[in-house]
Amino acid sequence: MEVNRVTPINKVVKRNKNALLKSILIFTIIASFTVLLMGGYWIFKEQAPRPLEVTNEKGEVILTKETIMGGQAVFQKYGLMDYGTVLGHGSYMGPDYTAEALTVYTEGMQDFRAEEKYGKPFDEITGEEQTVIRDLVKTEMRENRYDPDSDTMVITDAQVYGYEKVGEFYRKVFTEGDGWGLKAELIKEEHMPAEERAYVASGDQIQQISDFFFWTAWLSSTERMNDDITYTNNWPYYEDAGNEMSFSAIWWSGASVTVLILFVGIILFVFYRYHLGMEEAYKDGNFPRIDLSKLPVTSSQLKSGKYFLIVTVLFFVQAMFGALLAHYYVEPDSFFGIKWIHDILPFNIAKGYHLQLAIFWIATAWLGMGIFVAPLVGGHEPKKQGLLVDILFWALVVLVGGSMIGQWLGANGYLGNKWFLLGHQGWEYLELGRLWQGVLAAGMLIWLFIVYRGIKSGLKRENDKGGLIHLLFYSAIAVPFFYLFAFLMNPDTSFTFADYWRWWIIHLWVEGIFEVFAVVVIGFLLVQMKLVTKSSTVKALYFQLILLLGSGVIGIGHHYYYNGSSEIWLGLGAVFSALEVIPLTLLILEAYDQYKMMRDGGVDFPYKATFWFLISVAIWNLVGAGVLGFLINLPAVSFLEHGQFLTPAHGHGAMMGVYGMFAIAVLLYSLRNIVKPEKWNDKWLKFSCIMLNVGLAGMVFASLLPVGFLQMKEAYVNGYAASRSADFLKQDIIQSLLTLRSVPDTIFLVGVVALVLFSIKAMFNLRKVTHKEIEPLPVRDLSTDEDE
Repeated sequence: MEVNRVTPINKVVKRNKNALLKSILIFTIIASFTVLLMGGYWIFKEQAPRPLEVTNEKGEVILTKETIMGGQAVFQKYGLMDYGTVLGHGSYMGPDYTAEALTVYTEGMQDFRAEEKYGKPFDEITGEEQTVIRDLVKTEMRENRYDPDSDTMVITDAQVYGYEKVGEFYRKVFTEGDGWGLKAELIKEEHMPAEERAYVASGDQIQQISDFFFWTAWLSSTERMNDDITYTNNWPYYEDAGNEMSFSAIWWSGASVTVLILFVGIILFVFYRYHLGMEEAYKDGNFPRIDLSKLPVTSSQLKSGKYFLIVTVLFFVQAMFGALLAHYYVEPDSFFGIKWIHDILPFNIAKGYHLQLAIFWIATAWLGMGIFVAPLVGGHEPKKQGLLVDILFWALVVLVGGSMIGQWLGANGYLGNKWFLLGHQGWEYLELGRLWQGVLAAGMLIWLFIVYRGIKSGLKRENDKGGLIHLLFYSAIAVPFFYLFAFLMNPDTSFTFADYWRWWIIHLWVEGIFEVFAVVVIGFLLVQMKLVTKSSTVKALYFQLILLLGSGVIGIGHHYYYNGSSEIWLGLGAVFSALEVIPLTLLILEAYDQYKMMRDGGVDFPYKATFWFLISVAIWNLVGAGVLGFLINLPAVSFLEHGQFLTPAHGHGAMMGVYGMFAIAVLLYSLRNIVKPEKWNDKWLKFSCIMLNVGLAGMVFASLLPVGFLQMKEAYVNGYAASRSADFLKQDIIQSLLTLRSVPDTIFLVGVVALVLFSIKAMFNLRKVTHKEIEPLPVRDLSTDEDE
């Protein structure tokens, strides 16, 4: 009788614990997004002004808000964020235009004051005289002369001279090329009537983009109103402009490490004290045996196979563009002497393709997995589900093909004022035009509808609105919902505020929401295969989501340190991005549990390949996303490193190592169930997994990381602009390290090819449909609270 009393009590305790975790998760989400949105409002209010008019001391108009906005649009129209950076954000082949313009602007002012005071250019006066001029210019340029009441600004004669030097410099660059990877005469003159201008003003586009670059140099060297720090928190590092590391950057770097150590202890205590990990569902080595030949296959599941084939093909094309980009760092204007390749696919266009294709193939793999899983959750195939799957597939084909053509036409200036709608939208990671963005959003909504139809009956059966099936559905809803924030950016949106929303897509959508989706999907699949108990999995998922969202949402702030946002992000971003390491580390424990399951499954375990890639995900989550991310997220490091090669070292480790490897894992899980068991060959996949991991590790640790360290040292010694110059990249040691990358790149590509060939073969060996529409499927019912 006592046993009968204990069992219900244990159930009540479990339910109360889950209810508590659910409440904490809801509070975490509300609190985190409240802070993030309030911070966004602060960014909006405190953004650097774009004066209606900027005049000289005589009252003559020098530049206007219209030309600044037009210059930003020119920068976006020609895809220059996929070549260089502004305020440290963009790509790393070209210079940081903010730092470059700041150098030209400062040197112009120094020459003006030296001629005025000593009758000679700055380089020809004595050291003592140079010190006098440096201090004079530094004081002059840091004074904020903006008048908020009239929304105008007066700049000194020396500043006007510096502004003119910036214009002369960029007219030469965009007319003759930059002597590195930028094509001559890239920007075309377009004299359009006012009603047809769209976001680019008619007239001299080179002057407009120069005005925009000058404006970013001005805000990076001018102190905020009633403050002693610039709009970019004293970035980029350049002593002649008075830009040196702030006290906040140093303090919050130390504070973030201290808080990390404290929370590691607290969270590990809670994790082990309350047993918040997943528990194995099998005992004493009685590992559940899975007969793949008896698993159900529906029409929509079979049709998901073509999604996975397209995934591997897009992966191959994306990797080839990556190899081309790596080659351009060694031979910037051709491909092994073949000029026409560079003429058709210059760095900025190839980089845009490389990033967008990564998002396309990774997202498509996850969409395909959602389609495959839906009937397993709902217990049957809804009517016309296969037709919807086909419609979505062709919509994705149109999206990929149309957006790539549009990007090429837009970045080459062939779309006129339709560039933003149909062409290259101009934001890194959001290159595709607004029309194609709409197609992508519509496609995700169709996918959500497909998933909902499939799992609807499971949702109805599950009484707990926070149960496993509901968690899966909530995470699926978040995928299209968070992409909608991409529509809040327009070319006339201030660069700083647009960058705030841009990181909602890159960090929250790509790195955050997809990670939430990934964690829930892994838990679901483990329960579906009867490897872990449902109750422990739901509990573990709540705990992991609390940590992921509690740290990751506000942790987005590390992208706002030096882009013109307020100083408060130095504290928020530093502390919370440091805490992001903890959930990523805990996933290593989950990976070890997955390894044990695979080992216990023995030679007959059919999902070995999936688990190899899941283990890869956990390792790269710690190393690529966690360790390398933590390294560059410290404000003191970011001050020197912001927009350098340590960033793509982290980016490759996180994007490919985590999201790419996970996409392959879910792809292989789905294919394993729809391919004839006797035609499956794990040897190909083991080879692919090894080659992909070895190649990725070689890229990161043998090339990108060493170049990043040398680049950061260059910034410390000679200023940030020097570290981003072509002269730095041309050094023998840098060229040797970049050339060395061809070895791991080749290894990686071999792994990709093996995966493509495997997928092609799989398409010729698919199983037949075993269950028709509406027919019940013999699958585990996950809507109950009981663990079988």
